[in-house]
Amino acid sequence: MNIAEHKLLVAALGGVNEIGKNMYFIQYDQDIVVIDCGSKFPDENLPGIDLIVPDFTYLLDHADKVRALIVTHGHEDHIGGIPYLLKQLPIPVYGTKLTMELIKIKLKEHRILRESELHTIDVNSTVQAGAIQASFFSTSHSIPDCVGIVFQTPEGNVVHTGDFKFDMSPVKGPYPDLHRMADIGKQGVKVLLSESTNAERPGFTPSERLVGGHILEAFAQAKQQVFISTFASNVNRVQQIIDAAAETGRKLILLGRSMVNVVTVSKEHGYLNIPDDLLIDAGDSERYPPDKIAVLCTGSQGEPMAALSRLANSKHPHIEILPGDTVIIAAGAIPGNERNLAHVIDNLYVLGAQVIYGSGSASGMHVSGHGSQEELKLMLTLMKPDYLIPVHGEFRMLYQHRQLADSVGIPNENVFIIQNGDTIQIQQGMASLGPKIPSGNSLVDGLMIGNVGNIVLRDRRQLSSDGMLIIVTTLSKTEKQMVAKPELISRGFIFVKDSEEFMGQIHDIVTSSMKDLTETGSTQWNLIKQTLKDHVGKFIYSETKRRPMILPIIIEV
Repeated sequence: MNIAEHKLLVAALGGVNEIGKNMYFIQYDQDIVVIDCGSKFPDENLPGIDLIVPDFTYLLDHADKVRALIVTHGHEDHIGGIPYLLKQLPIPVYGTKLTMELIKIKLKEHRILRESELHTIDVNSTVQAGAIQASFFSTSHSIPDCVGIVFQTPEGNVVHTGDFKFDMSPVKGPYPDLHRMADIGKQGVKVLLSESTNAERPGFTPSERLVGGHILEAFAQAKQQVFISTFASNVNRVQQIIDAAAETGRKLILLGRSMVNVVTVSKEHGYLNIPDDLLIDAGDSERYPPDKIAVLCTGSQGEPMAALSRLANSKHPHIEILPGDTVIIAAGAIPGNERNLAHVIDNLYVLGAQVIYGSGSASGMHVSGHGSQEELKLMLTLMKPDYLIPVHGEFRMLYQHRQLADSVGIPNENVFIIQNGDTIQIQQGMASLGPKIPSGNSLVDGLMIGNVGNIVLRDRRQLSSDGMLIIVTTLSKTEKQMVAKPELISRGFIFVKDSEEFMGQIHDIVTSSMKDLTETGSTQWNLIKQTLKDHVGKFIYSETKRRPMILPIIIEV
């Protein structure tokens, strides 16, 4: 697809009408700059899928025009897809110090760190990418080193806010740079891409600092072990947990690979202050009384293989949750994860733990890292954009953001609610809906990306719901007649020993069908297999209303 010259294009490849896999780009003439490359986790409709990343087709088709990837911050929904992009499109990556260190961990795991071109920037940096120049401003979020981006183009300035809230008392700076934002607004903003996560929430989002007091209180009141789970990348929350452990005289154990990685990197680069003797290994926990132990672990979303889930199922090899222990879930559930998290909480109660969970005033253990309605309006007032593209949110959030924009004087016709793959084109100062480009989900299964299609997923769903029946028949190579009784193998369908009569009926159908086929002299194995599948499948459905996967196997001897 060719885009007309002398035209500015703004597009989303992920992150609108969904939570996660944020990825956007702007293009002017022959120059493309990509913003973020995130991932999201699959739901139960995608069995066996490990991760979802954006569809990179448009960028790969225009690889000669892609100048850079600029990353706003180090959360998974903004950096999780980077290794999969760089394997196919090795472009320069720009990000702040902590963001780049977290990206390096991923690139090292994928064994492409050495050949990747990485550039560390700060709020005083500029990046020149052909006709597009990028500069930066500080924002406040739940992870340090977050930036918004200003793109200077011949058609005017395009601003991407990144994830933000206006936290004026952050745990560890920087403060949101209101003066810089106001200056950007005075210079003129043609298009603003602003996040919409909390567009439905009135008022202001509370400061992260408030959570620290609740964590310290819970640590002080706990009479036995304390287990606390949060996002590993919420470095400011992690610092407050470290401070609470130190103040209450508890040793701190880290569980979960991502937690260990983030804490290690953050400590090395000065983002976390950890007393020298605070951290201990899980295997050393028995050396201390229960009221001197705190455990910081992953799994706040109920992920089945994360540390908290293993603890809740009493499957951790070195430490266990005992009756009377305190478990704190210091995170809100991402939409879609509620069921898994509820299951983990149930298991914790079964173990006799005292569980503290819930967002906001329900527990005081979590506040959002995203700005609420008044903060979104403040950003709009500071930036004064000609056009707004709400991003980073599901449709109702984008829609509510448009209503907020209307309340501060931005008319509805100047707000574009887009889908992934939509483009907005700006030419001679006027914005309009542009051509549709390829978009969607690329599915990651193990080390493979994009190799799992609808047919494979359909088979997996069928296997998970109705199981599989394997039919093994043996034919004489010369006479084309059955030389042994058919063998039936059930996996996830029925228990054979409890259903001998039913399996005998299937056995008779297979024998009869094979006899009819061999008497006609048919040697087309595909026809024989399909006939067996049809005859057996119809019988099974009529008797059970189930449709197991049927796999006929023909052996010639």
